Amino acid sequence: MGETEAVEIDDILDDWFIESLKSYKDLHVYQLEHPTQIIEWTSGKTVCVAGYSSGKNEILELRLPLKLLADEKKGLCAERDFKVVHGGFSEGPVCCLRHIPGTRCAVTNDGLNSDLQLWDLGADDTDVIRKTGSLPGTSVSQTGSRIAARLSSSPEVLHGAQSSAVQLTQLGTGQTLYRLEVDSTEPLSSLKFVSETAFLASCCDGTVYLADTRTSAPPQASPPPGECALWWTDASAAPQCRVIRLSSSGQAVVSDLRNMGGAVCRAQLDVQTSPRKPEDVTVVWAPALDGCFSVSGLSGLVQIYDTAGWRAEPQDASPLFQHAGHSVSSQHGDGSAPIFITTHVWHPERPRTLLSAASDGSVHVWDWVDPQTN
Repeated sequence: MGETEAVEIDDILDDWFIESLKSYKDLHVYQLEHPTQIIEWTSGKTVCVAGYSSGKNEILELRLPLKLLADEKKGLCAERDFKVVHGGFSEGPVCCLRHIPGTRCAVTNDGLNSDLQLWDLGADDTDVIRKTGSLPGTSVSQTGSRIAARLSSSPEVLHGAQSSAVQLTQLGTGQTLYRLEVDSTEPLSSLKFVSETAFLASCCDGTVYLADTRTSAPPQASPPPGECALWWTDASAAPQCRVIRLSSSGQAVVSDLRNMGGAVCRAQLDVQTSPRKPEDVTVVWAPALDGCFSVSGLSGLVQIYDTAGWRAEPQDASPLFQHAGHSVSSQHGDGSAPIFITTHVWHPERPRTLLSAASDGSVHVWDWVDPQTN
């Protein structure tokens, strides 16, 4: 790298740092030894991350910086970094991980088949995460299983690699409590509970099934909202009950969960990269910020959109906020591959706090300032 190019990169970093002082209420950076596709909340203060390389991988439970969590007198709080509170190893990649609410258990999938691995995340008297068992998959899969969990009297998970192989399994006994009865074998992009018993099974082709584990009645099916081969889906919690479907070409379509056949509003997002696999993109509704959702995978940024001004007719949409920290801080000018976002999540209670991870192993936790009120 030449001297001129090094100076330019330093200038970019300086400019971003100065801009970040007014764009973020908090910003903390952590560096993992290997990148993660997983950020899963285990409490309001801790998350699990895990590597996805082909060999042995770490599974870590990290506590967020205490300075971030301090509501007042942040200057008196010394701890500014993440802290490893529990850790263990997986013999293979970890491409999906779900914490079982109300327990210290987690379920993972390696992205290579539909089998599940069961884990004890450790307690106060131990810092070890250990594997406790496994569950055989329900279908042949080369893309891995999607997993959803809910709070229940006995631990259970909803899982499957394709729409015709979704089932609810009791972890203690391995008993199948429910099966989704559909003819399609389309690979799943996600599974999510939208209530205590109802769930959304979202397919890579944009088809969405709404089903209830209490009944054997056929699920409600909603076809793809547009002509595109690959879609990602998320559903917001009550009372909004909105579903967003995002295509690889940047089409974003918002529907009401109670009437998914029609579009409440839609927009065209800017696509700077060409996502080709389900794991390339993450789209998530903000749990504590009505009408807002975030997306990563269409560029080297995490972008936040506000749907409040969207209409039923298609329109171009600009992000309300963009987190460029991963791509800016990784600029080396040495011709290496560009950094991409591997995943991101919202804090379940703090309205503007997110965590994001990138392909260079960086993990950022950031509390952004609404530019409309700044």
